[in-house]
Amino acid sequence: MRLLYYFLTITALSILCSGCKDSPKKSESDAKQPVTTIDSVKRKEEKLVSEIQKDTFKLTEENAIDFFFEYQQNLKTTKVKMTTKFGSFVIQLYDNVPYHKANFIYLTKKGYFDYTQFHRVVKDFIIQGGNSDDKKTAQKRRDIGRYLLPPDTRKGYRHHRGTVSMPSSEINNPHMLASPYEFFIVVTKPGSYHLDGDFTPFGKVIEGMDVVDEINRQPVGKGDWPSQNIYIQKAEVVE
Repeated sequence: MRLLYYFLTITALSILCSGCKDSPKKSESDAKQPVTTIDSVKRKEEKLVSEIQKDTFKLTEENAIDFFFEYQQNLKTTKVKMTTKFGSFVIQLYDNVPYHKANFIYLTKKGYFDYTQFHRVVKDFIIQGGNSDDKKTAQKRRDIGRYLLPPDTRKGYRHHRGTVSMPSSEINNPHMLASPYEFFIVVTKPGSYHLDGDFTPFGKVIEGMDVVDEINRQPVGKGDWPSQNIYIQKAEVVE
């Protein structure tokens, strides 16, 4: 519990520092605001730590990067197992893509992926998961928060068969920021290299690629949505 409280406190401080007077490029409206006092910072810190402890903390565009920077510091978990009606597969996450790795583990531990679906299946190309037309999925996203992740495409990873990558958001997104709640897996042999440079590979399937292929073989309807729902029944971190 002491380690958890220490982590939460550090996270709160890093988030609050984004609003301190030494932050670059203050807007004109910010310049008109009263100078932040030590007491007011302390009150905000205590409030934020309290919210996190009560599980009311939400990720935002402003705090997500600081949060995941701290979150990934001591992460030892590198694998996630996903179970479907067709069987299970295991994803090995890359250590040197820290924000995307931390995001995927965080969402897994929060139970976000449970009962989401592989909602897009493109034959001999990809399967894409992490979304659903279920209202519970939308509620999970509201509870966790609204944010995007910056692309991280310069680590030398390519979109080989079995690569797990993160799609970009479709909304007002000229910089190809990643949609953190979804992921796709390449099934093309030997790979889909035209995706390199635009999307961020952050892991690979190391067990159960036959399950991924079976999902890719399922019939689909309009918009590449499977004719029969394909649920992620359970997502869990494994050692």
